[in-house]
Amino acid sequence: MKIFIDSADLDEIKQACEWGIIDGATTNPSLIKKAVEKRAEKNSMEDYIKEILKTVPGPVSLEVIAVKADEMVAQAKLLYEKFSPYGEVVIKIPVNPSLSEGDHLDFDGLRAIKQLSREGIPVNCTLIMTPEQAILAAKAGAKYVSPFAGRIDDYIRMRMGMKIGVDYKKEDYFDYSLLCRIWDLKLNEQIAKCGSILDACKSQEIRKLDQTIHDNGIISGVDLIARIVRIFRIYGFKAQVIASSIRNARQVREVAEVGADIVTMPFEVLREMIRHPKTLEGIRDFMADVIPQYKEIFEHR
Repeated sequence: MKIFIDSADLDEIKQACEWGIIDGATTNPSLIKKAVEKRAEKNSMEDYIKEILKTVPGPVSLEVIAVKADEMVAQAKLLYEKFSPYGEVVIKIPVNPSLSEGDHLDFDGLRAIKQLSREGIPVNCTLIMTPEQAILAAKAGAKYVSPFAGRIDDYIRMRMGMKIGVDYKKEDYFDYSLLCRIWDLKLNEQIAKCGSILDACKSQEIRKLDQTIHDNGIISGVDLIARIVRIFRIYGFKAQVIASSIRNARQVREVAEVGADIVTMPFEVLREMIRHPKTLEGIRDFMADVIPQYKEIFEHR
């Protein structure tokens, strides 16, 4: 499994690359803008992006900002031609760029992906929320597909009536197994009120309860990744799955367990992955137990 850093902060990127674990990076215009403003330097946006590409030892995803197919293709070519001399550029295209119903742009992302793939420009299809979208992106020729695990967790929480910042923090792990146990208890209560299995199946309250804990059968962000990976392997799709919108280290482990090709994560999640209280305790114990004779080996060279 490859690890990408989801950041445009050059200091974070350089530090993570020095650790020897980074295979690529994903960015977006908002991340780049925030990073440039943080540095408070006079570097142009173009120079800043070039510096990122020179630093990262692998693909760097740069995003278009148009929503129409022809405009996305034009912007993609501009980004690719301008920045590919400095590193491995991949173009991010949204799977569905439609801004509202009736604008007839639902399939423009796929049209752009098809055109760019024909011309040899690698595409990372972003904002994927369903396996169905991932299938279409792979069929259109995307080199990478990026399903958003954290946002699906947020969406399911929202359907349950939970609010981010009130009922949970963005970085909190979404414990779906706990949710299932609670749901089973509630479901059993509702079934007990019904006179028969048929009545339970017809119960609108039970149906409503069932609909709140999944998104069209997807029970979590990790489940979304797992289903896409499974489908791609069944049919031999060449597109690589980038597990995106990752919020915590446990989520990284779980998407690794289900076979994600790549995980892209913020700098803080990378830092979280290395930490454990017993590791800290162990290193302190080892250092305290070093005897003088052993220490002398390193002092007299």
